[in-house]
Amino acid sequence: MDSFWHILCLRRSDPFASVAPSVTNRALATMRERGALRRPRRGSPWLWGGVPVGLIAAGCGRQNRVWPAGASGELPDQEVSDFALTETEQGTPSWKLYARYAATYSARNIVVARSIRVDFFDEKGKKSSELTAREGEIQQQSRDMTARGNVVLQAVEGTRMSTEELHFLNRQQRITSPPTVQVRVERGGDVLTGYGFESDPNLKHFEFKSNVKAVVRTQSGEGLLDHKGGAH
Repeated sequence: MDSFWHILCLRRSDPFASVAPSVTNRALATMRERGALRRPRRGSPWLWGGVPVGLIAAGCGRQNRVWPAGASGELPDQEVSDFALTETEQGTPSWKLYARYAATYSARNIVVARSIRVDFFDEKGKKSSELTAREGEIQQQSRDMTARGNVVLQAVEGTRMSTEELHFLNRQQRITSPPTVQVRVERGGDVLTGYGFESDPNLKHFEFKSNVKAVVRTQSGEGLLDHKGGAH
C-alpha cells in the first residue's frame, strides 16, 4: 500500500475545517533546534518536509494558538492543524484520515491526532464506513491506528459499532478491541455487546471472543429476546 501525508486547507463545508493549517510557533522553534526545519541555501525559504513554511502560512492563513505538550511533557517534532492522511492500494483509496490537530513524535515513530475521522472504502473505491473518535495514534511506518474516546464505526449499510478504544491493523485490514474494553454493535434493531471484538472495517463479518450478550427482535417483531452466548 502507498501512503500520502497531506497538509491542506479543507473546505468550509467540511465539519472538521474549523481552523486553517499552520505550524505553531513552538513547533517551529523545536524544529529549528532539532534540524527538522532547514534553510538549504542563502535566500531560500525554511522547509518542512520539503514544503516552504511561508507558502503554507500564506496559502491557508496563520494560527497563533499554541497547543499544550502531552502529559509526559514531551514536545512534538512537528504540529499541524487540519491534517489528512490517505492510504491507497494500486491507486484506489483504502482509507482517508482527517484530524483537527496532529503532532509528530519521531522518537516514538507516531503521530498523535485529535478529533479524528476515518473514511474506509471498498475495493471499488466507494465509501463503506466511517470511524470517528476523540483522539488517536498512527504508527508512521505500519500506519496501524489506535482510536480512543467515544469511538463510533458506522457502516454505510447500517451496522453501528461503539466503544472506548479500537485498533486498526492496516496490513491485515482488521478492526480489533482490547480484551478488557466492551464493544456494542447495533444492526437492524438487534443489539450485541461483548469483549474481544474483531471485524473487517466494513462490519460485514465480525465476532466477539467472550461475554457476549444479545438482545434480538423476535421473528414476529412483537418483542425482544435476550440471549447470552459466544461469538457472533
